[in-house]
Amino acid sequence: MSHTSAPGENYLTGPKGLKSWLLTVDHKRIGLMYLYTVLSFFLIGGIFALLIRWSLFSPDHKFIDANTYNKFFTYHGAIMVFLVIIPAIPAALGNFILPMMLGAKDVAFPKLNLASYYIFCIGAAFAVSALFFRGADTGWTFYTPYSIRTNTTVILVLCGAFIAGFSSILTGLNFIITTHKLRAKGLTWGRLPLFVWALYATSIIQVLATPVLAITLLLLIFERVFQIGIFDPKLGGDPVLFQHFFWFYSHPAVYIMILPAMGVISEVIPVFSRKPIFGYRAIAYSSFGIALIAFVVWGHHLFVSGQSEFANFLFSLITMFVAVPTGVKVFSWIATMYKGTIRFNAPMLYAFGFLEIFTIGGLTGVFLATLAVDVHLTDTYFVVAHFHYVMVGGTLMGLLAGMHMWFPKMFGKMYSEGAALVGFILVVLGFNITFFPQFILGAQGMPRRYWSYLPEFTFLNQVSTVGSWFLGAGFLWTAIYMGRALFSGAKAPDNPWDSKSLEWQSPSPPPVENFLHEPVVTEWTYEYRPSKA
Repeated sequence: MSHTSAPGENYLTGPKGLKSWLLTVDHKRIGLMYLYTVLSFFLIGGIFALLIRWSLFSPDHKFIDANTYNKFFTYHGAIMVFLVIIPAIPAALGNFILPMMLGAKDVAFPKLNLASYYIFCIGAAFAVSALFFRGADTGWTFYTPYSIRTNTTVILVLCGAFIAGFSSILTGLNFIITTHKLRAKGLTWGRLPLFVWALYATSIIQVLATPVLAITLLLLIFERVFQIGIFDPKLGGDPVLFQHFFWFYSHPAVYIMILPAMGVISEVIPVFSRKPIFGYRAIAYSSFGIALIAFVVWGHHLFVSGQSEFANFLFSLITMFVAVPTGVKVFSWIATMYKGTIRFNAPMLYAFGFLEIFTIGGLTGVFLATLAVDVHLTDTYFVVAHFHYVMVGGTLMGLLAGMHMWFPKMFGKMYSEGAALVGFILVVLGFNITFFPQFILGAQGMPRRYWSYLPEFTFLNQVSTVGSWFLGAGFLWTAIYMGRALFSGAKAPDNPWDSKSLEWQSPSPPPVENFLHEPVVTEWTYEYRPSKA
């Protein structure tokens, strides 16, 4: 039975009770449940990261043994990738904002949306439950043959990732159909917000690539249980085949993580530059260019696995092409800001942070795409730094930009801009201090995933560890001032940023049905007019 808002009521205040939240089909409440769940796993994964960095403070300062280190490393990677970075923006911000951007009352399949959330929770419960048994020590990539032979409870983690994949597929299908069928009158494809374009391209990757991972993990489980010989050479299998299957999903997954963040930045920059977005169509189509290329570059993860020279050359060349649609976006964002009236509110600060961190990550990817250089840098800390600059820095900067952008809409409260500035400085400074030294460590030859290291790597590892403390403090500070704003923040106006997209034409926080009147789009949503003041 649907619920209609009473005067002055919003999605937070009605209907009431825990049951109304647990059984809700309101996309906004489901988005919040995703957000709180993802942030909880982010806390757990972050604690593992701090423990790893503390263990690496010096080569002989070891408060954990090597086996425990491997388990901490595995759980940090698996939780952050599968339970935080992949679902963070699409499942949390996407669920909340996408229907409102389309002028819809909800997603196309509200009950399926709720089912997707609980499927995600079940998968997460399987994965995390391994902590209370023998754990898992394979790394988040589950590389064979070790993942077949280890005596840890890796099957629970594999089952968790397998189950969570169904949530990703169902959410992607829901977003695609919602975008096709539930747009407001007048909201043509050429008027769609760029965040919607980004989520649409992401959803296509989710629907097409995730089944490959699911089948791969299922085969790995069967091999562990029945010893049937698919990936283990001792049983007649091929471990490189697992790498091909795994990276056929996991490289597109990189863009499941980063494309939604790019969509957020495409929303933030025009609003806080007070200018229309430069190259709207180019940015929209470049999302599909990135999605297409994502499916044909997985082989650059296997440059030193023994594949043919021609395959190496081909994957190296295609990988370089990713820079084209990505460069289109970066150029368009910079051109949008050119001669704009830039406002340095928190969402814009994190957009700048995204541009700095993602650009460094993208440029260092050129080194790894170049065959001769990659042979030296493979499996070193250079790869760790590159991965975090692109995935974690890019995605988390996008998530923080989006959370600050839509916080007033979601909760009807304003946070302190001064506190947000302090949090931004701590996060960006801490991130760069943590991961930039790892580029140097990798270039000097320090292998990744090692429990110990040579004494000459000590200083840079100590710098990296100290940086992780700043980064952790930044996230903690952000949680504090945003939590405080929920209870004592000033009441937010309906449209504090003077944005033209549809979600801001609704009260803050929105009513259950999203809009008080059926929205009609009569002009391009990205048209900004200079104020007369």
